[in-house]
Amino acid sequence: MSRATVTTPVRPRRLRGLALGVGVAVAIGGCSLVDGEGTAAPSPADASVTAAPEPDLGPFYEQTVQWGGCEDVDAPEGVSAEDHECATLEVPLDYEDPAGERLEIALTRLPATGDRLGSLVVNPGGPGGSGVDYALQAAFVTSDELRAAYDVVGFDPRGVARSGGVDCLDDAAYDEFAAADPSPDDTAELVELERLSGALADGCADDPVAPYVDTVSATRDMDVLRAALGDSELTYLGKSYGTVLGAMYAELFPDRTGRMVLDGAVDLTPREASDLQTAIEQARGFEVAMESFVADCLQQEDCPLTGTVEDGVSQVQGLLAALETAPLPTPDPDRPVGQGLGLFALIGPLYQYDLWPALRQGLAGALAGDGEVLLLINDLFAEREPDGSYRNNAGEAIYAVNCVDGGADPGGLQELGVEDYDELADVLAEEAPTFGPQLAYGGLPCLSWPHDPVAWPEIDGAGAGDIVVVGTTRDPATPAVWAERLAEQLESGVLVTFDGDGHTAYGQTGAGCVDSALDAYLVEGTVPEDGLVCPAEY
Repeated sequence: MSRATVTTPVRPRRLRGLALGVGVAVAIGGCSLVDGEGTAAPSPADASVTAAPEPDLGPFYEQTVQWGGCEDVDAPEGVSAEDHECATLEVPLDYEDPAGERLEIALTRLPATGDRLGSLVVNPGGPGGSGVDYALQAAFVTSDELRAAYDVVGFDPRGVARSGGVDCLDDAAYDEFAAADPSPDDTAELVELERLSGALADGCADDPVAPYVDTVSATRDMDVLRAALGDSELTYLGKSYGTVLGAMYAELFPDRTGRMVLDGAVDLTPREASDLQTAIEQARGFEVAMESFVADCLQQEDCPLTGTVEDGVSQVQGLLAALETAPLPTPDPDRPVGQGLGLFALIGPLYQYDLWPALRQGLAGALAGDGEVLLLINDLFAEREPDGSYRNNAGEAIYAVNCVDGGADPGGLQELGVEDYDELADVLAEEAPTFGPQLAYGGLPCLSWPHDPVAWPEIDGAGAGDIVVVGTTRDPATPAVWAERLAEQLESGVLVTFDGDGHTAYGQTGAGCVDSALDAYLVEGTVPEDGLVCPAEY
């Protein structure tokens, strides 16, 4: 039976294209299905665990994961895969044709260290983030209590990294795309941005997996995974775009939805009514996060900004504007820091409070005419190696997913025109002057996307148990108001708010109150009080 497996280098570049999640995502080597060896998942307690929603899917739901070693795993720096196990899971490439080609989904798990409750499936966001890489870092992203109670299981969603990772551009072409001027000021600049965006779309035209990377299909893969793990219900921690996967799961499989945390929630209001509002709110989120950073920076001895918070933000705006015409030199003469690279070097550290010192250092160098640190920050988030290679395909995957998801409704991404992005840039320049104009054109590749959009059901999760939705007040990428809306939209949504900084709350510096509430829910089943607000403890 043919399999649509694609082997590519892995590259986490979620910032380009208005990423919803920037977690730490690093490559691992090809995990393989172990035949006759390794540790099998627990046998299901009853047939309902493996009951397929459609008869033709029976063979997929009857799989048992055969866990083996991760000897070939290229783990994140400072992280060991020694205690983890790896495997693959087969799913239909096309759920409309389950007898056709199959796709292998890469898995890893860290077995529970205490009295095991089951499996906790995790996803870091993106779209394009590697759940395998995230689970390899379980010691850093989950608590001791969670790791005692659950096998922490990560999977690369279809089209991501080792799960048939879409491959649309070579590394040199992606370098050019990533460094492009994101805020065209004249026709020539717009034509060049359209050319680079079109090259990305054209590059995905022949990719065998790209037509099938929609969120609905990825969510159906999660239910196959749940069955293969031997769990009657899915216990899940999803961050950023991972909240989309979780909410979709609650909609498609409400009776199989167990304890679920959606952290850094995405606004799932029907697109036709909310596209402009969503873009404005996300751009404002980056603005609020930068203001919070500047306020903190001005209290530090090494802060290169001066004056009031408004003055400091104005200095950042001036730097970003200057990069368009006067890129900063770096040790690599072929890679000066222009506005494209500079934008994402400034945005990236806003996702994690602990990275603010690095941003201060980068700004100090940039304001002194040196782009070296900003380039290092950009490459850290892009996981670009010194030899010019990348360790993740998230820069392609985010478009592959967003363009087939976002084009399904009237007025969706595939039905917009360049003039719509021009108008959006003008609006965002008023609403969010620091980053708004640079973020406006992120959806351009979708204008010529070669694959058909996939429609979504309306999401309310009717019939699912309590779902905890978490928002952070100064989250740059997923504003807290999105969590409020999603908690209201889900019939069983329970809202928790972290009054703090960074993208997502669980595990962030100063979020001990959130961590305790979510651990109690996931481990003991204690549902947090709806409307709980946890102040940051810096």
